[in-house]
Amino acid sequence: MNTVIALLHEGARKYASMPYLGDKTSDSYSTISFAETDLLTLRFAAAFVRRGFAKGDNVAILSEGRASWVIGEFGLLKAGCSSVPLSTKLSADEILFRLDHSEAKAVLVSENNFSKVAEVLGSAASRPLVVCISPRTPSFDEAIAKAGLSEGKDLFYYDDLLAEGKAVLEGSDGAAFSARMAQIETSVGPDDTVTICYTSGTTGNPKGIMLTHRNYLHNASDAAKVVDIKTGWKSLIMLPLDHSFAHTVGMYIFLQNGVCMYFVDARGGPLAALRNLPKNLVETNPDFLLTVPALSGNFMKKMQQGVAAKGAFINGIFERGVKAGIARAGNGFDKTSLWTRLKNYLPWALANALVFPKLRLIFGKDIKFCVGGGALLEVKQQEFFNAIGVPIYQGYGLTENAPIICSNSPRRHKFGTSGVIIPTLEVKIMKDESTECAVGEIGQIVTKGDSVTKGYFKNDQATAETIRGGRLWSGDLGYIDRDGFLVVTGREKALLIAADGEKYSPETIEEAIINTSAFVSQLMAYNEQRKFTSLVATVNAEAVKAALGGRQASADEVIALIRDDLSAFVSHPDYSFIPAQWRPASFALIAEPFDEKDGLINSTMKLVRHKVRDRYKDRIEEIYASGSADPLTDGNRAAVKALGLAK
Repeated sequence: MNTVIALLHEGARKYASMPYLGDKTSDSYSTISFAETDLLTLRFAAAFVRRGFAKGDNVAILSEGRASWVIGEFGLLKAGCSSVPLSTKLSADEILFRLDHSEAKAVLVSENNFSKVAEVLGSAASRPLVVCISPRTPSFDEAIAKAGLSEGKDLFYYDDLLAEGKAVLEGSDGAAFSARMAQIETSVGPDDTVTICYTSGTTGNPKGIMLTHRNYLHNASDAAKVVDIKTGWKSLIMLPLDHSFAHTVGMYIFLQNGVCMYFVDARGGPLAALRNLPKNLVETNPDFLLTVPALSGNFMKKMQQGVAAKGAFINGIFERGVKAGIARAGNGFDKTSLWTRLKNYLPWALANALVFPKLRLIFGKDIKFCVGGGALLEVKQQEFFNAIGVPIYQGYGLTENAPIICSNSPRRHKFGTSGVIIPTLEVKIMKDESTECAVGEIGQIVTKGDSVTKGYFKNDQATAETIRGGRLWSGDLGYIDRDGFLVVTGREKALLIAADGEKYSPETIEEAIINTSAFVSQLMAYNEQRKFTSLVATVNAEAVKAALGGRQASADEVIALIRDDLSAFVSHPDYSFIPAQWRPASFALIAEPFDEKDGLINSTMKLVRHKVRDRYKDRIEEIYASGSADPLTDGNRAAVKALGLAK
């Protein structure tokens, strides 16, 4: 087996009538089996080949997760094409750049995202064919007519292409056309491109990462050996399929292991999807989930608020139970003492009998565990979810690695780390081009193996800069601890730089504050050759109000309360290693959250630092204007008043 097309055939053979894809239709979920998926993808491919698409053509996909995405992409691969997955969070200009740069001959799009595509079609260097992959609706037809597109000419519906493909394969020339399709499939090799995945552009212009059949097959095979996923399990895909983590796990590991993926009901748009998520979890009863810190953090917050609303008695049982569960587990790897386990047993057991089971039901009745990726998962989230019985195991990867590099798992995990490295991937921590770091020493994470991208599309310079001597220089910093766990500490290019030229990881500081602060929702550490480090932070207003006991305070009193909260990490034993010179001395409070629509966080919920810096440059300058680290600024006073925290 040397292509993901062959993997699909094997999945269809092994798991045949078992469900692989699940969409919400009407009031219930309907599923498509592994064998049906193989058949439908051939029909889709036949329609594309009949319309002149050929090996080497690139086709973009802009949609929320749905069965037609998966069938469409596999169909493109069977037609010899490559897929260009696009984030639904992109602006029209960002979509246009990717369509032009990838030379996309067509774009598969859902109704929710059609308006963005329609907006840029007239500006595209080469106008792509449009394929609508969500069901026909009156509103969709109206939007198509408004865009001036002609159905059957420059626009087609997915269902119509499936019907066309079936007709051509079963018609009078069906045997000859089937032979042609088989010939195209035979021509696809392990080093041909499956996807061109564009970087989010957090550190500059986006680059198109070319991932091959070899990359995906090896990554899926290796990752499945680290995190054991059972045949017959099911999962609700909460992440977008353009997210490389969801793409590899959902499309290839699930296919390899016989797992069904259901999709969140996104009919009505992104807000409807968020509203539908809790209901969809109960409807599908997933065995495990893929998540990102922003999503799991939102679950944790809502759980805490929901239990608090039950009253002091229940909340007390809950909080003591969580604290006891965290103490009993320790770091998840080093066994805690018998005394620690015994003295914390009763409060944990009481909460596990009365409170935790109801919280677990939020994820459905069959949940075993979750795997987190996309960004670093704070230790306090790992500890919390483990304590209530739905552990989230942190993983780490890069799209350039297809993407999984390492992961924690039920078998072997340590909180605060990103887990153990997948079997056949070589990972080294390098001080420089030729010097490898010692165990526990921080350096750049460098990988080598069959998961590593063959390069960036139409960007030989970036390829040469990133892949040197067959090794991928990730730009991420980290170390391997004495037990073989990889710990990621930050981005090399995102380092704080003090006035004297010294450098430090902002993520280290941010994680410390997030894990110890009660009042901060989001934050960015900042120092670009300044006298001291500062923070740009959004505020958990409800937590501040609770701390104030409902009374109105002065703006300066609220700022002082937040200042003390932001400094809590200094006395925490886990963060005593952070040098005093890098501890934030002041901050700018922001009244509104960092939002995707403003580009301040990307589709994987990572902070886009340069955009946060540029958006709040006046507030940052205010921090340093007086020359002293005094957070009692006019900007902070205005922010706490806007949040309703002060008179």
